[in-house]
Amino acid sequence: MIRSMTGFGRERMVLGGRDILVEIRSVNNRYNELSIRLSRAYLYLEEPLKKLVQEYISRGKAEVSVTITNISAPDTSIAVNTSIAKGYVDALRKANDELGLMDDLSLSRITHFQDIFTVVKAADDEDQMWNDVKTVAEAALKKFVSMRENEGARMKEDVLGRLAAIEQMVGVIEEKAPETVAAYREKLFAKLSEVLADKAVDEQRILTEAAIYAEKIATDEETVRLRSHIEEFRAILEKEDIVGRKLDFLVQEMNREANTTGSKAQNIDITKTVIGIKSEIEKIREQIQNIE
Repeated sequence: MIRSMTGFGRERMVLGGRDILVEIRSVNNRYNELSIRLSRAYLYLEEPLKKLVQEYISRGKAEVSVTITNISAPDTSIAVNTSIAKGYVDALRKANDELGLMDDLSLSRITHFQDIFTVVKAADDEDQMWNDVKTVAEAALKKFVSMRENEGARMKEDVLGRLAAIEQMVGVIEEKAPETVAAYREKLFAKLSEVLADKAVDEQRILTEAAIYAEKIATDEETVRLRSHIEEFRAILEKEDIVGRKLDFLVQEMNREANTTGSKAQNIDITKTVIGIKSEIEKIREQIQNIE
């Protein structure tokens, strides 16, 4: 199925006591570029997440953003360094004895010494964390791919319509080309009749000149190749593969045949028709720049 390189997918779930939000957006690009935004605490998720995303995206510039907020999962733990606390107590009581002060030490007073506390971030279960993020990421990726496919379907419909228009115009050229040779033959006969006045016109000479002229302006090969390219284009659009680069090459070939036909044209109607073909090819080219 044809996919656009532009897409967006978003999913949010609460798993394992964490609010997990994954957003994926992409734009067209000749290559496959991927950037992932994670907080420093979860950088260990970057590599597996990158591999997962690349299973869904083969072309385009994509950005994945992951936001993880603790709700009820253990976040930090606080420990008391009893050795330091005892040191404070011993030092204060010694000072109390030496200075003759009243011993009013209590637990609440000791808590003023902040360095007796150690704040420790709770260790993540990395496997469980990855499974939770993977669940949310896969849901976001499915939405992302669905959007790409819907956009791709619209692009395909537009391209098929333009191919049909080109095919019709190729038919016009094929119809007009013989008329151009016939008109040239009649014009040549009239010109020679005028120049030779009452002398007989050499019919064989006219036929020879007309044949040379016909060979010079013949566009049969170009129109045949254009029709072949159109059929190939339609066939590629039905494939499940990544087709963007193939279509880009085919558009270049179609444009080459149109240019050659235009350079040979000696008929104003054919010239106008070639301009129309090139216009449609350019619109197709713009569309396929965004096909994966």
